[in-house]
Amino acid sequence: MPVHDWTRVKAGNFHDFHQKWIAAISNVLNERLLPRVFYSLVEQHANGVEPDVITLESVEPEDDAGRHGGVATLAKGTVQTRVQIQQVEPQTQFKDEVSDAWYAARGSRVAIYHSNGDRVVAYLEVVSYGNKDRAWSVQVFNDKLEDAINHGCHLMVIDLHPPGSFDPRGMHAALWGRFNEMSHGVSEELPLGIAAYRVQCLNGNIVPSAYFESTAVGQNLPVMPLFLTSEEYINLPLQETYDEAWRGVPARWKTVLEAPKTP
Repeated sequence: MPVHDWTRVKAGNFHDFHQKWIAAISNVLNERLLPRVFYSLVEQHANGVEPDVITLESVEPEDDAGRHGGVATLAKGTVQTRVQIQQVEPQTQFKDEVSDAWYAARGSRVAIYHSNGDRVVAYLEVVSYGNKDRAWSVQVFNDKLEDAINHGCHLMVIDLHPPGSFDPRGMHAALWGRFNEMSHGVSEELPLGIAAYRVQCLNGNIVPSAYFESTAVGQNLPVMPLFLTSEEYINLPLQETYDEAWRGVPARWKTVLEAPKTP
């Protein structure tokens, strides 16, 4: 089911879908995507990063390939019992990196934990309209994301709302500008955005990279890399989880969202 135009319904309708989608993502992560040493939980309130975020490189020495588990990589249109962890460079439309200058210098979310100490390694956030309806909302939301990055936490941010006055190039561009960097952003033709953030520790500095895809209403969502360590990630099938959440949308609102676009 391609992405719908959620501006057609009230914020509460998207909030309901948001909750179902978060649950669907967490379920598929625990059922077959995450290596055995990781697990996901749905958090009801995302008010900043947990204080015991895992250090960037503490996972790799302990987690051998055998402990990671994993068999075949998920192929497009197929379902596997477990997806192999990836170490190759993700292939997205765009990648944003910090420059040498910078290098020197209420919705639910999915939290990914490492079972050794039950420490957070990554967060997945689905943007709500209330996160971008005013300047203060954009600031608070990006404060939370920046704080997570500065604590060494990998992120994925899914924004299915078109840009507004306070994020004219989308939420990824609004966040990336905090690192004094130019970024790729959404466009009039592709106004929705998904960004995956990898955090590395280089020479004692926290250095993020962003893998970004833009899309539009009527298109299928891409598979995106969800980083678990600075070198390893899993491919998250966003369209599959979107479809699962869509099954729970009331017929009353499916009719509205599936209606043909009027000129």
